Amino acid sequence: MKHNRLTPIIPHIAGWAFFFSLVLGFVYRAPDLESPLRIILSLPFLVFCLIFLFLFYFNTYVLIPRYYLEKKYVIYAAVILLLFAAVYMIKPFDDLMSEFNRRSSGPPGPPPIEIVSSQDPGRSGPPPGNDNRGPGHTDIVSIILFITVWSLSTAMCIIRQWRNTEKRAIQAEADKANAELSFLKAQINPHFLFNTLNNIYSLAVTKNENTAESIMKLSNIMRYVTDDIREDFVSLDSEIACMRDYIDLQRLRLGKKMDVEFAVNGKTENKRIAPLILMTFIENVFKYGVSNHEPSGIVIRLSAEEHTITFFCRNKLFETKRNTERTGIGIANTRERLNHLYPDKHFLDISREDGFFNVQLTLQA
Repeated sequence: MKHNRLTPIIPHIAGWAFFFSLVLGFVYRAPDLESPLRIILSLPFLVFCLIFLFLFYFNTYVLIPRYYLEKKYVIYAAVILLLFAAVYMIKPFDDLMSEFNRRSSGPPGPPPIEIVSSQDPGRSGPPPGNDNRGPGHTDIVSIILFITVWSLSTAMCIIRQWRNTEKRAIQAEADKANAELSFLKAQINPHFLFNTLNNIYSLAVTKNENTAESIMKLSNIMRYVTDDIREDFVSLDSEIACMRDYIDLQRLRLGKKMDVEFAVNGKTENKRIAPLILMTFIENVFKYGVSNHEPSGIVIRLSAEEHTITFFCRNKLFETKRNTERTGIGIANTRERLNHLYPDKHFLDISREDGFFNVQLTLQA
């Protein structure tokens, strides 16, 4: 935890250490100058450091968040000009250089002798090397450092704001995907239970002796739908058990007039699958592949291999009005769920061939 808290601070410490080391190296160039520690602890150097530290963090944490990002550009520009004028007047780098030029010159001696140049008899003054700054002198180095520090702090703030915006966009996209997935699951579960209840109702109306058994199987399905599929993925064995109960319900309802082939091959242990992702196709098989006037057969196969789960179902096509709309809410929702839960990890092929409706789905397990 402490390591995570210190991680953002370390680059700042390293950056400022490098920055002030360059300044110190520029000042500490005379071999007879006093020790670097005394330079670091001297008042001019401390004032120099505090000025640029203040400029950097005042711009980073106060001016940009409160004025620049809030689009108060006039106030932001006015503060920049005031701080620039303050640095221009204070001349922190010139004061630093003057202090150490004074220290490196040694103890005070007799006043310098005025030298008159033979080439310019009218010119006289102190020897070169003494501080000869006038009131109009400009501290160019401090101005350059001001612009550099201010630009770096502004760039860091903009990059940080851009990263935060990007994170919020990614989080919003993830929340949207989760909300859509929850909505799709909420649509599928009632739709699935509604169809199953209709099947039980048909058995009860005809006073079928298998009504009690059907209610028990429906109870198993409802327990699975309402309690066991709160996660995005469930065990493949649980999904197959639900499929078996549903197919058994359909067999009880339809009786001997329907030939249903249901087969499961491969090793299904320790594999997971999105819940009810296959049930939409199984529902449609029984919804559209059954006729009261013609013999019909249904094929449902599931194969579990090492890295893939393959599902196939087929039913005969019967010309009915409802059969013309096979891609209703169930299949549309299933497509959406596949895109959310198996992006680039699924293959779905729905086709009509030789009077049969075929669905082939391959999932990467």
